[in-house]
Amino acid sequence: MTKAMKLAVLMGMGLLAAGLLAQTSGAEKTEADKNAKPAATAQGPETSSDSDYLIGADDQLRITVWKEPDLSEILPVRPDGKISMPLLNDIPAAGLTPLQLKDSITEKLKKFIADPRVTVVVTAMNSRRIFVTGEVVHTGPMALLPHMTMLQALSQAGFTQFANVKGIYLLRTENGKQEKLPFNYKEVIKGNHPEQNIQLKPGDTVVVP
Repeated sequence: MTKAMKLAVLMGMGLLAAGLLAQTSGAEKTEADKNAKPAATAQGPETSSDSDYLIGADDQLRITVWKEPDLSEILPVRPDGKISMPLLNDIPAAGLTPLQLKDSITEKLKKFIADPRVTVVVTAMNSRRIFVTGEVVHTGPMALLPHMTMLQALSQAGFTQFANVKGIYLLRTENGKQEKLPFNYKEVIKGNHPEQNIQLKPGDTVVVP
């Protein structure tokens, strides 16, 4: 056998070995893919998942009844604090947590459906609003975020060049009486009077003179 023929045979054997190795690696990868578990996907809630959130008027709710599409819909909470559902008519919702409302609907549906499975999700928390007025860039209603303080609300509203940041005050109505709580922005951002930087409640009005 000539030297050229020997070289050709060796090259052919090398290519065959490389092909077998590639097939083996591919098979191992396929088997590994089969055995691999699917990656977990993060599922965020449509809205706040706080179990202590109290539903209020103007909130929007997604009511889902498993295997009952005619009973599953998005409903607004009326000013009287109730929602309307087929079969059940008016149901009190304001002042309840989503879990409490779910239990209430489930109990009422048992008269019509065997083992009803209900889900209640707050899709719009319109009842949780404050109002900012006066010398601010963004005046009007503002969504009340969880644990929002005076300082956080003002930073979101922004001041105009005429704002009297030392004379800001909060108007809050409790038990039918209106309170006026002072807030000196200049002092608070210096770390003084931290007690003025209170946590806001739905319906509060922040006034910037």
